Amino acid sequence: MCQLCVKNAVVSNAPASASRRAALGMMGAISLFGMSAVAPTAYAKEPPKPGNALSPDEALKRLMGGNERYISGKTQERNFASTRGALAGGQNPYACILSCADSRVGPELCFDEERGDLFVTRVAGNYVTNDLLASLEYGVAVLGSPLIMVLGHTSCGAVSAAVSAVEKKAEFPGHIQTIVTAIAPSVRAAAEQPHKGTLLQAATLQNIKHNVQQLQKATPILSKAVEAGKLKIVGGLYDLETGKVELVA
Repeated sequence: MCQLCVKNAVVSNAPASASRRAALGMMGAISLFGMSAVAPTAYAKEPPKPGNALSPDEALKRLMGGNERYISGKTQERNFASTRGALAGGQNPYACILSCADSRVGPELCFDEERGDLFVTRVAGNYVTNDLLASLEYGVAVLGSPLIMVLGHTSCGAVSAAVSAVEKKAEFPGHIQTIVTAIAPSVRAAAEQPHKGTLLQAATLQNIKHNVQQLQKATPILSKAVEAGKLKIVGGLYDLETGKVELVA
């Protein structure tokens, strides 16, 4: 892939020095992940899934429409063989998801999508880490995704553990404490504000909103894409009982 193609994939309103750094970074990412994983703007022909080339608003509408199908039980039929060949040569997912690792929350399922549609990153507690941020930057800058959703859920064990740590000074073994420490600021922020329901419910919402804000401000790639109108970052709450995803940020 030539340097010109790489530079064209960088957000157009970035300063020259920032664009050069971003371009060099993208070249490194392409080298790391393989030449098959390139931005849609760099495809000589149509991207693997032309229907995934959407604006941020169109992407959000499609994502939520898939959740409506999932709730109703009228999900689309899947024929994995029909897209296997195209996806072997690349990917152009229309949305990135930062989801909790909870086994009851499956983004491809709850949004009724197929392989190649969603670029999913997961960690218990759906919070931003350096590694996940790098993955989301790759999804936006190289794969061209116009949407990121931070997807939390009701009755989250990670948030519940953080609530116990704040309220009862609970401690947890191994590296679990790392998760609790990362989420605890959202618990404290929720406790200091008027809220309906339990502290767990309030902290779950606050954690989603906090991480949406973190991504919106993340430099150099995501914040520039948001400013340019090429990227939307939202927060969703998945209800374990109903399967409905509610936009909360």
